[in-house]
Formats: sequence, structure tokens, C-alpha cells
Amino acid sequence: MSTNTSISSSDSALDNKLSGLIASLIGQKARIDTDVPGLSLHRWTEPTDPTSYMLAPSICLIGQGRKRLFLGEETFIYDAEHFLITSVELPVVTQIIEASPEKPYLGLTMELDLRLISQLMIDNQITPDKKQTDRCGIGVSRVPGNLNDAFCRLLSLASQPEDIVPLAPLIRQEIFYRLLKSDQGPRLRAITSNANHGYQIARTIEWLKENFSKPVKVEDLASNSGMSVSAFHNHFRSMTAMTPLQFQKKMRLNEARRLMLAEHLDASKAAFEVGYESPSQFSREYSRLFGAPPMKDIRQLSQRV
Repeated sequence: MSTNTSISSSDSALDNKLSGLIASLIGQKARIDTDVPGLSLHRWTEPTDPTSYMLAPSICLIGQGRKRLFLGEETFIYDAEHFLITSVELPVVTQIIEASPEKPYLGLTMELDLRLISQLMIDNQITPDKKQTDRCGIGVSRVPGNLNDAFCRLLSLASQPEDIVPLAPLIRQEIFYRLLKSDQGPRLRAITSNANHGYQIARTIEWLKENFSKPVKVEDLASNSGMSVSAFHNHFRSMTAMTPLQFQKKMRLNEARRLMLAEHLDASKAAFEVGYESPSQFSREYSRLFGAPPMKDIRQLSQRV
């Protein structure tokens, strides 16, 4: 297993303005969704077990603490000095690895508006890179000072709720522009240009998201993307660190878990809803991904809530 980034947070980074703002807004809660569209805050007082879920295109910043993310066989570690960005929706496993009651993990996640990012590229004549070497849908970079400042201004709006509607869209636009100009810019530019293979893979992922319960043939996905099967398989794996069928399986299992936990479906019904015909196969694959049979896993999750 390869590790892309492994950095220890410095004391000065832990005691920054961003962490103070997150702490003041979230209080003692584990998570809050703010009034800013797509912006959520997170707080944990101890390291967590690995958690599997679908991560939407988003930017993740940490004010205090440290977190690890797994995508296939790849590992990404980020902290108060480094941000993580994902350009497409991906099935990931995450784990908070640095947190304590004295210094809780404090982080934020903001979903990306890919249409707005595409429009910013057009308006500012920002063109995709012709030779992008890193095609993975996730990356980690050092946080630029201007990006950190923009998020601090966005969080500061929480104390002035009447200013959120007129000002938050402007700050979000600035954040997306800063991202396009950052080290992660090529990753975003690749999936917002229809002349790029990354864009075609992103469209395939969107289709899979809407049709994950249906039988899938890689040949059909490749044809719809305008690529040969080998080229499609190569580009898809480069972006997601897994094959299309592995990707679909993880989407199915994550959705089944959500159905059992949030909508109280039993395992057989959840398996059928996400496209499984064999309950025994569903149970095997579910246990392999989440570490326990479906109903045992759901009982354990329910006890944590």
C-alpha cells in the first residue's frame, strides 16, 4: 500500500484561526451542517475506527488533528497544513488518527460546485493541462495562505447570518478560483473540460451513481465514453484506484448500509434494493468491506449514535 502524504502537524498550525472558528461554531457536537450550502464542520475527541462512505467532490480542511483516507490501495494523510480535494464522487474509507479531549480533531468539508468551477475556467480563460500525469480523483497539497484566509472569512459569516446570502457565494467563488490556481488545479481542470478523459470518467461515475443497482458491462461504459475497453479501464482505474465493477460494488454496499441504518430495512430487502440477487453473496461482500455481517454492523453503528 502506498502513502501519498504523511506530515506531522506543528504546534503553530494546530493553534490557528481556522481551528478557533470551527471550535466556536461546532461547540460540543460531532458534526453540524452550516447555513452555507455544502459546508459542514466536524469535531472528534478521540481517534476513530475506519469508516466507509461515498465522498462527493469536495475540499477537506483540518484546523486541528490529523486524518487518513484510503482509496483502493492508495493512502492519503492530511493535517492542519495540508488539504485534501476530491474531484469526483468516490467510495472511500476514512479514519481520524490524531485527536484528544484536550486537542480535538476540528475539520471542515465543503462540496465543490463543478458547474461554477467550469464557468470560472471559461470566464478567466483557464485551460486544461494537455499532459496531466496524476489522474487520480483525490489529491493532497499544502494549504495556501490565501485559501485558508478565504475559509476563515466564510466561517466568520456564521456570526452575521444576514450576510450569508449576499456574501457566501462570492467567497465560495474565490475559494474555487484559488483551487484552480493551486497545485490541485490540474485535477479540477481535467474533469471540467469535455475534451479530457477525466471528464468522460466523471460522467461515467455520475451514471453509475444513478444506476448502481443495474447490471453493468464494462464494454458499454467504454463505448458510451468514446474509448476502447482497455483505455477506459486504464483511465477509470487511474482516477478511482479500482475497476468499474469494484467501484459499483462499493457504491451498492454503502447504499445498502445507509438503507439499513437510516430507513431500517432488513439485510435481504437492502440487498435486493441495491441490485443483489443472492443474500449470501451480499452478506459475504458486506462483511468483507465493513468487517461484520450486515445486521451486526448496523447494531454496532446504532449504538454509537
